[in-house]
Amino acid sequence: MQTMQTFTRHDLSSLFRSFAARMVDERARLGMLDGEIGDADHGVAMAGGFEAAAKSLVETDDGSQTLGDGFSLAANALLNAVGATTGPLYASALLRVSAVFGDAREIPFDRLPEIIVAMYEGIETRGHGKPGDKTMIDAWSPASHAVRLGLAQGMETLDILDCAAKKAADGATATRAMMAARGRAARLGPRSIGHLDPGAVSAAALIHVLAIWAAFAASKENS
Repeated sequence: MQTMQTFTRHDLSSLFRSFAARMVDERARLGMLDGEIGDADHGVAMAGGFEAAAKSLVETDDGSQTLGDGFSLAANALLNAVGATTGPLYASALLRVSAVFGDAREIPFDRLPEIIVAMYEGIETRGHGKPGDKTMIDAWSPASHAVRLGLAQGMETLDILDCAAKKAADGATATRAMMAARGRAARLGPRSIGHLDPGAVSAAALIHVLAIWAAFAASKENS
């Protein structure tokens, strides 16, 4: 069952406003988590980056852009706002989504789960990380796997997104037992065990936002 006719460039602006709002809400917590094993700036980086991306999308939302244009714009805005590792990784993720949707001005709503797979592929390609390294990949990888499985099984779109969000949350929680193999946290060695990876936590939050946004958008369309 199709839950909504299409996902448009205007919807993209709305989705990124939701991403930005969640990252602002999570800023202090992410900073605290990053302070335990990193340099405590992850919350500020994620909030600032997604606020910049949302602002750029809203300000240029005049009906002339394709979805590919929109995701590229968001990638560039985020990259300009965020340095270090986070900016390039998420810029690569968004550029990968841009390539997937290309010149389309709207897509069937049921293609929304592809955003998760494309973002995972972009992050994996840029960062060369793998599950178990105690990074954002530990949330993106199980979420992507859940999407692929759900699509193969013909699951409903909202169910796929909900399952992906749950798998991402479980993956983020699992990082507490891991020893960091990449990034600043890797310098701590065994002392990184017992702490959540902030990148995985923020990734799980973004995927959760996508699931919530989609459910709300579908409910409006069907009301």
